[in-house]
Amino acid sequence: MNQLQDDELHRQLVQECNDAIIFSDRQGVIRLWNKGAERMLGFTAEEALGRSLDIFIPENQRARHWEGYFRVMETGYTHYQTDLLAAPALRKDGTRISSEFSMTIIRDADGRVAGTAAVMRDVTAKWQKEKSLRARVAELEKELGQS
Repeated sequence: MNQLQDDELHRQLVQECNDAIIFSDRQGVIRLWNKGAERMLGFTAEEALGRSLDIFIPENQRARHWEGYFRVMETGYTHYQTDLLAAPALRKDGTRISSEFSMTIIRDADGRVAGTAAVMRDVTAKWQKEKSLRARVAELEKELGQS
């Protein structure tokens, strides 16, 4: 493939991915918001670009998020490059969802941390199913304990 084709391949891979792909700079300002992020979180790219990540971080999670985020910006390291992070997220309509995501540290031409990219997936249905199964197991264990 020539360079133009590579650039188009990369653009489409990011923009058309069903998972949310979000890039934010060192200050936590959204600089890339793909179609998967639009579907998952309900904000259009026009609504999200240039805004803080706070638009989808639940208020009670923000202090913890920013503490970790700025530590990653300073150290250039996160174990969430290989491990999934589970965290709640807020959709534009206020609906709270469960998400899992991995992070990639993005560096500029000089090797300095420029920001981070997250690849996120809505796992709300999976989480609810697991919660129901755990409740059912607990119920059955209680019944067995009474017999």
